[in-house]
Amino acid sequence: MPSCELDHIVIGAATLEDGVRFIREMLGVDIPPGGKHPLMSTHNHLMSLGDSAFLEVISLDPDAPPPGRPRWFDLDDPQMRARLAQKPRVITWVIRSSDIAATVHGAAYPPGEITPVQRDALSWRLTIPGDGHIPGDGVLPHVIQWDHGARPWERMADLGCRLDALVLSHPDPAGIEARLHSIGADEVAGLHVKTADAPSLQLRILTPSGTTATL
Repeated sequence: MPSCELDHIVIGAATLEDGVRFIREMLGVDIPPGGKHPLMSTHNHLMSLGDSAFLEVISLDPDAPPPGRPRWFDLDDPQMRARLAQKPRVITWVIRSSDIAATVHGAAYPPGEITPVQRDALSWRLTIPGDGHIPGDGVLPHVIQWDHGARPWERMADLGCRLDALVLSHPDPAGIEARLHSIGADEVAGLHVKTADAPSLQLRILTPSGTTATL
């Protein structure tokens, strides 16, 4: 099985301004700008969570033309848009693979089609379902492999925030754990799977002030 580790956690927002404000209120930091995704007509802000993981705030890019395909992360879905209009929230997560094709081949769930993506000088391959939906209502991760040995998290601003826990809740936690095991994601540091009536994600981050924020 290819080696896999946490790449990043995605926070969706109705606008980037909403997302930046949300991070400031919750973590006490200003998450720096990232860039634009021409393939999906989205844009983001990014920051390190220590080690090799990072946090992404993403939203539709109002200055970009329609992408001609469903956007990733359910961002075209009316229900998701209604939820994000209420407030920004954790919507999915992404694991990094050393061999994305092998990881997808062994996956016990459909993570999506391996899709080439580019942002400025960076390029990568990411699993994206053709209809734009999030695997497992966000509880199951997308898979990414960065091209040309890129390590973009090493160049991101480190504002002193650290991942404490990523909690996945689901009515069938054993089934989720089995699917995570199939892609080598069940041993991600800080990952917890618990029983709940409906799928959901909860992120806990240690802030620079020494407190723990729950997103």
